[in-house]
Amino acid sequence: MAEPVTCRSVMTLYSDPASIYSHRVRIVLFEKDITVEIEDVDPDNKPSELLHLNPYNSLPTLVDRDLVLYDSRVVAEYLDERFPHPPLMPVDPVSRARSRLALFRIETDWYALLPDLEGSDSRAADKARKALRESLVASADVFGAKPFFLSDEYTLVDATVAPMLWRLKHYGIELPKEAGAVTKYAKRMFDREGFQLSLTESEREMR
Repeated sequence: MAEPVTCRSVMTLYSDPASIYSHRVRIVLFEKDITVEIEDVDPDNKPSELLHLNPYNSLPTLVDRDLVLYDSRVVAEYLDERFPHPPLMPVDPVSRARSRLALFRIETDWYALLPDLEGSDSRAADKARKALRESLVASADVFGAKPFFLSDEYTLVDATVAPMLWRLKHYGIELPKEAGAVTKYAKRMFDREGFQLSLTESEREMR
């Protein structure tokens, strides 16, 4: 039987300092200037309390008083609703649905390649590297169409795309000139104060 969750006065995020999924949540926290305690966790040496909080023993895990959340997208959307200013999702249902569809496609088409990029199988990594590079090049017009990803305002979609672009060099991916719109978009995202504050030492070393 799981142990009862201890009520905390301050929100706590159990975070992997190098994981794109934890980074995604940290960006949201700093973009919204949310008061939070961030506990850096070694994914190979997780504290026993994490398993008591989260049956999947996964990172990131957010504890907000007696509420425990996991899965980075669930956590990010909760934070946006719990702290509505500034909003990181559109207000109207149609635009919100489109943003959620964009998140689904990013996770399905791009994030799904990350395990191979980070794995030990060099052939699988090369294949994933090629697929991600080609997909980003093909999406250059989308990155250049508006100030933010498919939006005139910063959203959770940007908080999902930006940490992936930050890791491209770490994955051995160089974008060609025809992907200039992607590079310009990335610089705009990286220059944001919330993004800079979200970076851990491990993530800074990736570049």
